[in-house]
Amino acid sequence: METGEEFGPWLARQLKLAGKTQAELADELKLTRAAVSAWITGRSTPRPTVMTDIARALGTDVGTVHTRTTDTQAGLPITWYHRPGYPDGGRELGNAAAFAFDADVQVLARETCQNSLDERLRDNGRPVRVRYTLHELTGETLEAFREAILWNDLFPHYTAVSEGAGKQKVGRVVDAGVRDMYEKGRLVLLRIDDYNASGLIGDDYADGKFAAVVRRQLESLKSSSGAGGSYGLGKATLWATSALGLVLINSTLSVPHEGRTERRLIGRLELPWREVDGQQYAGPAWFGRPDPDSPGAQVARSWWADEETAARLHLTRESDEPGTSFLVVGAHDVASLEENGADADDEPVEEEGQEDTRDITRMHGRLVQALGRDFWAAMIGGGGRAPLLEVSVRTLRNGEVVVPEEQVDPSDMQPSRTRALRAYLEGTTVERLTEAGQVAVRTVPLRLPLSGGARGTQGTHQAVLLVTEAEDRDGSKNRVHSLRGNRMTVRSATVPSLPVGTNPFQAVLLAGEAAGESAPFAVEAEEFLRAAEPPEHDRWGQTEELTLRWSPSAYRRINLLTTEVNKAVKELVAARPKRGDRAGGEVLRKALTVKAKVKAKKPAGPVVPVLDALDASVGEGGEWQIVAEVSIPRGDEITPMVPVAQLDVRSGARPRLDWAELAAVEGCEVEDGVLRFTPGTRRAKFRGSTDVGSHPVRTTLTRLVVELRAGKGE
Repeated sequence: METGEEFGPWLARQLKLAGKTQAELADELKLTRAAVSAWITGRSTPRPTVMTDIARALGTDVGTVHTRTTDTQAGLPITWYHRPGYPDGGRELGNAAAFAFDADVQVLARETCQNSLDERLRDNGRPVRVRYTLHELTGETLEAFREAILWNDLFPHYTAVSEGAGKQKVGRVVDAGVRDMYEKGRLVLLRIDDYNASGLIGDDYADGKFAAVVRRQLESLKSSSGAGGSYGLGKATLWATSALGLVLINSTLSVPHEGRTERRLIGRLELPWREVDGQQYAGPAWFGRPDPDSPGAQVARSWWADEETAARLHLTRESDEPGTSFLVVGAHDVASLEENGADADDEPVEEEGQEDTRDITRMHGRLVQALGRDFWAAMIGGGGRAPLLEVSVRTLRNGEVVVPEEQVDPSDMQPSRTRALRAYLEGTTVERLTEAGQVAVRTVPLRLPLSGGARGTQGTHQAVLLVTEAEDRDGSKNRVHSLRGNRMTVRSATVPSLPVGTNPFQAVLLAGEAAGESAPFAVEAEEFLRAAEPPEHDRWGQTEELTLRWSPSAYRRINLLTTEVNKAVKELVAARPKRGDRAGGEVLRKALTVKAKVKAKKPAGPVVPVLDALDASVGEGGEWQIVAEVSIPRGDEITPMVPVAQLDVRSGARPRLDWAELAAVEGCEVEDGVLRFTPGTRRAKFRGSTDVGSHPVRTTLTRLVVELRAGKGE
């Protein structure tokens, strides 16, 4: 028979839960207190016949005493503990960490999958397996789940928040979530399971991964150098994606706690300050077993649940492999409305004809898209190395399959980049592209600064650049995907000013530990680049940590890396003239008679320059960056022009953006935002960056229009 926790610690906790002392148990068993003390301290264990008496005294069955894989049901029941209001009258109207992210399943996928990668058990060489399950509950299934989470105890708190919904954003979201559940009779659960991960190890309150996720904010205990997270913010996406602010957790531990590893359950609720029946509550609440060691046994802590309880809470894990299951209750995807032109500040309620933010099939597709876009590289193996990640998505309704489980396949979603990385892992790259399907490799330097603001270079890390031809399924072409240790895509950017006629390509930059164990200064580069990432981990640039640990100018080393990467890409993709082209051209020139063109007459008045070519990309700060070429007709006088940046819209006037920077490159000068052209020149070039503060919406959701206007640009 399988046994769990050691008898002594298990019995000590059961006595606390039942409110019994060792002396009281000894009296009931008609034994000495010394005998019970010996069990508690582990000096001895009771005989099988005595275990039957112990079970009777604790109000449980003898099997529970023998196996000790769960707590007895006697004593303190599972309940909700709501943190009391602060004595000084302070109020928190929501978790500030959750406001760092949108209610977006794609953001949730990026943050949670990154956390699973960071917690992968590396010693066994196997990937971490992550599965996303969308599950819509209706009818009796919904009622059974609400009963399991003690909904009647929570409802007064939701009512109090809804009554003040007009005063605060969190209240409006919660009110919409509750109304959707009652009016449409449904509730969407989004569950994230990972396997071959560490699990939420550690004590309920002391330092450890459990407390960092469940009890605390802004704490990151990521210790491996290749970890993606560093701010402790990513976990907030779980609660941000729940319209009810509720997440339930079931963790299987890689390191035993209290002698146990399976079915460690806890729930956390994030609501704003509220008043219920005259009692003020600060915000968060926890779903668990009352802790006998807390004052009045009020504070709820995690508990070791039985299989039936885990099933009723929709938290049953498929195996005893270590890892954690997070259940987002009331999942919604408000950010999907922005893609269809809705205002992000609109009320998250689906009116008739409006996009449904709880459409589980749409959410399924967006999850697959995000996982394939951000984690394609982590899913690739080769050269005797296994992938770091396996990930899938499935969708259910009341336990029945709506969309079958879909394994995210990087070769289908990112074929060119997959080919490039696999060729590198298998050692089949070439120095230059000469045939279709080849992958060219080049190293590019990242010169690492000395820490503490000291002048000089610590060392030069050689990042690996891979370039191959693009395919239609890749999406946007001529881009560089940059990644480091855990192989999550950190930065995706276009290569500017490509030569005319360049064949479409895709490039991958492997930096830090992603460049391989033999890459010089890989660990140091990993640490440097990790510090250069904002909480979204979507670019490398200036951050407060980079400034404090290195210097205010340390980010320039990353700019130099980008310059080197773009230069190397252009060298690898530049079209080379075929052998004999020059000689053949000379022969052809001599064989043909070309009539001289009649010299065109110069116009009498000023000529007007025309915008001839435009290269635009989104910068690391969210700004539009452009390089524009201007064609100028022949003439003695050239009209000065004003570049105007606007956002393309379906109807109405185009919103105008301000320039943060406007600079001449060749053939012109910039004076107070006006381009003045060199007399006699036929072509000119200028560059510019827009002011992010003038952008009415997120840059990645817009299209840019640039015009040249005469006069003052009105």
